[in-house]
Amino acid sequence: MKLTDLIRAQGGLMAGLLPAEGAIDNGHGPAQLAAAGPRTQKAPAAYELLVEAIYEGYLLHYGPPRLLRPDEADMGLLAGDQLYALGLSRLVALGDLVAVAELADVISLTALAHGAGNVELAGAVWDAGACAVGWGPSAEHAQAKALARAGAPEAVAALRAVANRYS
Repeated sequence: MKLTDLIRAQGGLMAGLLPAEGAIDNGHGPAQLAAAGPRTQKAPAAYELLVEAIYEGYLLHYGPPRLLRPDEADMGLLAGDQLYALGLSRLVALGDLVAVAELADVISLTALAHGAGNVELAGAVWDAGACAVGWGPSAEHAQAKALARAGAPEAVAALRAVANRYS
């Protein structure tokens, strides 16, 4: 099931934020990357849905979103929070604590990146984080995240190197 289908099926306020059917093309992003890895092959559609929810929640906080079209910034933040919760609750239900930790790092590191005005770093965090969900964490990824936490200029390149190994 696609995230847009789930939102439409649930109805309510969130469904009202979706554009007309057929107007959405979320393409290939972190959700599809995470679902393609060997760690997620027991339930690739479930992983794609939950990462898509978390990613769209992130986009609603930092913009522009791909799926929902809120008229007001406050509505976008609330919808983003709801999508974060939806994705994380589905992940917890799968019992994948490794992916929970990785996506928690993605959320916190992207917040730091945006706080520093570094959109490129935020994108690299997402790509490397999606790879960690799909393929598992690595020492190289842990080092790259430490660089990002420290605000090191080489963090983007380190995170991109991790992501390029899998994408």
